[in-house]
Amino acid sequence: MARARTGVRALGAVLAAVLGASLAGCSSTGGKRAADARKAQAAAGKSAVTTPRWTFAMVTHSGDGDTFWDIVQSGAEQAAVKDNINFLYSHNDEGQQQAQLVQAAIDKKVDGLIVSLAKPDAMKDVVAKAEKAGIPVITVNSGSEQSKAYGALTHIGQDESVAGEAVGDELDKRGRKKALCVLHEQGNVGHEQRCAGAKKTFGGELQNLYVDGTNMPDVQASIEAKLQADRSIDAVVTLGAPFADAAVQAKKTAESTAEVDTFDLNAKVATELKAGTLGFAVDQQPYLQGYQAVDLLWLYKYNANMLGGGRPVLTGPQIITKTDAAELKEYTERGTR
Repeated sequence: MARARTGVRALGAVLAAVLGASLAGCSSTGGKRAADARKAQAAAGKSAVTTPRWTFAMVTHSGDGDTFWDIVQSGAEQAAVKDNINFLYSHNDEGQQQAQLVQAAIDKKVDGLIVSLAKPDAMKDVVAKAEKAGIPVITVNSGSEQSKAYGALTHIGQDESVAGEAVGDELDKRGRKKALCVLHEQGNVGHEQRCAGAKKTFGGELQNLYVDGTNMPDVQASIEAKLQADRSIDAVVTLGAPFADAAVQAKKTAESTAEVDTFDLNAKVATELKAGTLGFAVDQQPYLQGYQAVDLLWLYKYNANMLGGGRPVLTGPQIITKTDAAELKEYTERGTR
């Protein structure tokens, strides 16, 4: 018996050596050529796979001109090129209208759906319709708590409460005592969770300020009025990169010394972080949210793969400061961070 086991081990060693040599050959020649070919295809806007040309639709709660969602869309489009996907994108910041766009995608009999659940009550029924129609759904960005209950395969994004808690901790580290949390979209559960999370861990006082995010002059005027009325406010936290600059301008006009911080990252935020105009930003990697959602739907259709094990796949939060800004600026300028 001992000799038999020795023989098996010897045979195994020979096979391993042959296989190792074969793999080494592939890595140095065929593997490299395949990788180079995939890179060339991606650069030329060609798919890297030969799977069927499925149609995936992404429907988000973005308003017009929101740079955050431009980055999400860019990531999704890049993955769609690689995966030979016909990609459709639509958006509306009103819950009922967003639900109608999802219904339109269902009527087109798309092969996969990616949706955000900023206003989950408005989206519940239509997501159930997609599931009933046999269309796999992945949720992104907003609605991690509702995603599984609504029948989605998984959720990709950051836990908004955890992200808010990270902000509260960071404000404490910076010695802040009174903060303003600026909510630019009423009814968005994710925004409420961010401010509630910050309030939970912040050792000082945090107040919510509701503004009309579709009217940037109004956003600036509302923040300015609050800073003029209460000189003890030493931190302003905005919930989206486009609103950070409005807060910076409001601070100047109000002649306030408050630090301005923000959720999300773009080229403007990276520049202001580097200059010290902003204190910190909370990055949830929107490019990754879009890219991963499309890629994961493709993997599900092709190979029945899924990530998360029944829990959200987290892309954040990551606290970005002045020391990180220089490295990330290049990526924000090309629209991938």
